[in-house]
Amino acid sequence: MSSLSRELVFLILQFLEEEKFNESVHRLEKESGFFFNTKYFDEKVLAGEWNEVEKYLSGFTKVDDNRYSMKIFFEIRKQKYLEALDRQDKAKAVEILVQDLRVFSTFNEDLYKEITQLLTLQNFRENDQLSKYGDTKTARTVMLSEVKKLIEANPLFRDKLTFPALRSSRLRTLINQSLNWQHQLCKNPRPNPDIKTLFTDHTCAVPNGPLAPSSVNQPVTTLTKPTAFPPLGAHGRPRTPPATPGIVDYQNPDHELMKRLRPAPSVEEVTYPAPRQQALWSPEDLPLKVALALHQGSTVTSMEFHPMQNTLLLVGSATGEITLWELAVREKLVTSPFKVWDMTNCTNQFQALIAKETPISVTRVAWSPDGNFIGVAYSKHLVHLYAFSGPNDLRQHAEIDAHMGAVNDLAFAIPNRQLCVVTCGDDKLIKVWDVQGRKHFTFEGHETPVYSICPHHKENIQFIFSTAIDGKIKAWLYDNMGSRVDYDAPGKWCTTMLYSADGSRLFSCGTSKDGDFFLVEWNESEGSIKRTYLGFHKKLAGVVQFDTSKNHFLAVGEDGQIKFWDMDNINVLTSTDAEGGLPALPRVRFNREGNLLAVSTADNGFKILANTAGFRSMRAMEASAFETMRNPVDSSLTKAVPGAPVASVNCKIERGSPVRPSPMLNGVDASKPRIIDDSTDKPRPWQLAEIVDPAQCRQATLPDTAGSSTKVVRLLYTNSGAGILALGLNGIQRLWKWVRNEQNPSGKATTAVVPQQWQPNSGLLMANDVSGVNLEESNPCIALSKNDSYVMSAAGGKVSLFNMMTFKVMTTFMQPPPASTFLAFHPQDNNIIAIGMEDSTIHIYNVRVDEVKSKLKGHQKRITGLAFSTTLNILVSSGADAQICFWSIDTWEKRKSVAIQMPAGKAAANGDTRVQFHVDQIRILAVHETQLAIFDASKMECIRQWIPQDSLSAPISSAVYACNSQLIYTTFRDGNIGVFDADTLRLRCRISPSAYLPQGNQGLSPLVVAAHPQEPNQFAVGLNDGSVKVIEPTEAEGKWGMVPPSEAIKSSPSTTNNQTQEQLQR
Repeated sequence: MSSLSRELVFLILQFLEEEKFNESVHRLEKESGFFFNTKYFDEKVLAGEWNEVEKYLSGFTKVDDNRYSMKIFFEIRKQKYLEALDRQDKAKAVEILVQDLRVFSTFNEDLYKEITQLLTLQNFRENDQLSKYGDTKTARTVMLSEVKKLIEANPLFRDKLTFPALRSSRLRTLINQSLNWQHQLCKNPRPNPDIKTLFTDHTCAVPNGPLAPSSVNQPVTTLTKPTAFPPLGAHGRPRTPPATPGIVDYQNPDHELMKRLRPAPSVEEVTYPAPRQQALWSPEDLPLKVALALHQGSTVTSMEFHPMQNTLLLVGSATGEITLWELAVREKLVTSPFKVWDMTNCTNQFQALIAKETPISVTRVAWSPDGNFIGVAYSKHLVHLYAFSGPNDLRQHAEIDAHMGAVNDLAFAIPNRQLCVVTCGDDKLIKVWDVQGRKHFTFEGHETPVYSICPHHKENIQFIFSTAIDGKIKAWLYDNMGSRVDYDAPGKWCTTMLYSADGSRLFSCGTSKDGDFFLVEWNESEGSIKRTYLGFHKKLAGVVQFDTSKNHFLAVGEDGQIKFWDMDNINVLTSTDAEGGLPALPRVRFNREGNLLAVSTADNGFKILANTAGFRSMRAMEASAFETMRNPVDSSLTKAVPGAPVASVNCKIERGSPVRPSPMLNGVDASKPRIIDDSTDKPRPWQLAEIVDPAQCRQATLPDTAGSSTKVVRLLYTNSGAGILALGLNGIQRLWKWVRNEQNPSGKATTAVVPQQWQPNSGLLMANDVSGVNLEESNPCIALSKNDSYVMSAAGGKVSLFNMMTFKVMTTFMQPPPASTFLAFHPQDNNIIAIGMEDSTIHIYNVRVDEVKSKLKGHQKRITGLAFSTTLNILVSSGADAQICFWSIDTWEKRKSVAIQMPAGKAAANGDTRVQFHVDQIRILAVHETQLAIFDASKMECIRQWIPQDSLSAPISSAVYACNSQLIYTTFRDGNIGVFDADTLRLRCRISPSAYLPQGNQGLSPLVVAAHPQEPNQFAVGLNDGSVKVIEPTEAEGKWGMVPPSEAIKSSPSTTNNQTQEQLQR
């Protein structure tokens, strides 16, 4: 079915829903298979209407389509069976068993037999696994929750769970537009035509001519004022109807964009009477009360809230300084004054400006959608990008000499699934850069400086709006084909465009040269102004600023106050002067939840306005800050500018308040002021944390009912953080799970509670095929699915896919030779697996079609590590040849190969090399027995290295990033464990073998280490005697040591990098 036909089905579904044709709605949903109505499905499940449940499901999937579908139908039929047993209706239960459940016996005969045996019990709750089965209502709710998870994971339901964002009565609107079009083509248009029917095209009868077609039973209401001229197309050309009617080619992005954005005079549409929907909000939802008044120190020029952390505010100022504020504790967390990071990469024109000491201010600050990057645009040439992992990890990432003159605006976009930065400037250009500072597109076409940009996407079409200071609005696709539209903004001067939070409504706010202000909503389908908001009374010099809140409100700073509009009402809803002190045209910015509003003030500061929810969230954050006070924590802020070595960011950390920011702000100490600058940092006492006694840390040894003595060679936490999976050299996997109870309310892994070793009733082991395998020479490998349902592993034989609940082998593949040595799921498609092989190749394997799609060759020895980066769109591999290779995910071509740099006096590198990406998806931790190394994958080069020495001189056995990538846990073959700062590779804490290994066990040591996926200070180690231990710091400490200041490095050689690393940093 064509794209247009599919969209027509959605329009019909919306129409039927609005007209309350409920049965028809759900029948069309099922028969088309385009939209799975989860609300309707929930209602039928909870009502126990099992026949309707399966009938509805059948429109989207069948029992044997895939394992998700099989599980969905099984859970539903099992619930139906248990309810029959609970009613003591054995006849119905037998009928369900024979007719509905028998189909599953071919896939799992043991399970079918176990279900059959329930018939022999007086109460099926006597079965251990069903002992917690409650009443019918509760059981249905629990089952529904599990089934919905399976539906969301099922690829057959992909893109079918969300109804498109349509304006209400969209089909009626299209009919209205068609009638308007037909009326415009009438040879003798009447001012008030009488629309009688939709069965034939509309024409206005000639006076005293033939009668109009007879009316249908329910006529459409009359058309209002017609336009006297045909609408204009792009660039002002009159639009004419197509020569022959037919289906519009929706696959043509140019046409789609033109259809959405083409300019036209406002055409009033035929309207249908409809009841006004009850508003789901009230004026009390507006943030009107002053919660804070904070002093920035210079004029605030731009503000932006973090996209996830609602009280974290980024502020740019007229002095070029940026500041990160935690509003809950009223503190500046980081302040970074303007500074050129690398003058050699700047143009001669910019260097001349700096030589003249030209003042430079911030024009725009912005967060990336995931909150991992900060973009800063300046009034002269430059854009700065910072990588952000928390206030103690603000990292200079890229410096771009972007435009001649001012960079007027900056925004993040994700075209083709790649994070990019879009900028515009006085040079009349729009440019698109990746986050490494590489330019991808330059858009030319504006005749005056470009004032603002608004990247957006509709369905699969990505585009950029731009406005210039002559009032021209243009739209661009990510290609080199030029502007797709060209029309004028109200006021014909500086204009900003913004979408509502759900992306369905487009607004603009602008100023004319005469000082008039214009706030409008656009009709995207016609490219015309849909609504002009009233309430501006004064002419003021300057440019008015505005913002949108969720999908409800608009806010504009004007005449020393903040004015608010309901998006659906042209009149001002309310206004506030924020207790005075605002400039004539204050800047405004909502947080994501719309419960806080930042407003610039005339005294070089800003105020935070809040509603009730905003006050409540700030109090909660403040209380959390007091409750989690810790000892001061030092942090080093580093940068990674292309072409430059890693060095410290010259950022001032403000610490004026006794209140410490909350843990989610990564442990920044707010008790003492500190300047993070090697030239000014004052020495202070520091001592390496040495843990030599079991009482100095918390630990738990995981129980082993089988008494396994086979060394643990691979170790994983489950993604939920509630379990640990260990793979032994013998190919057998063991699973431990923590249960949720009063002692462990979170149900997560902890040393406070001993977990259970999971074992299914069948007594099966998760044992890999090791027939004919020399286990001592094998290289076992393991990978876990995102939902923890399946684990994939091999131990010299075939790769096996295990069900984590039953331990049964679902399938096997990759029969050796060569044997598989490393496994990694593709981050965006669980059906794609990268498999490292014994013969040094990498196979890109598609599970769904059981086919190797690509075979990568670049290593000389077996593959020992694989890691994907979606940010850089690369696969990184490591091998026993101590080489690291970088591959393009798009083409699977090798980009570069880098050798591990060996310490002086060491022989040529061999042995396993592991790789793991930092959470920023740019830095890589490479682990070799001779070293830890950090690589910048964007430049494909090593930037930092640590080599075993002093008290940690034994070979490294394993290392891994903590879940927040601020620590690196490293195990050594002599039993020592080192906890390193991930940024500097300086040792924070050493854990001696005596602290966690039993006395008198010579030769016992950890072979592998794993980090908890949510708790950054918890890790687990697998030992060479088969045991597994979980280790945490004491509750009193709460963390593993402190980062040593630079002075401590000189006095403690074991805490820093050796000469090799220093050479790397020069």
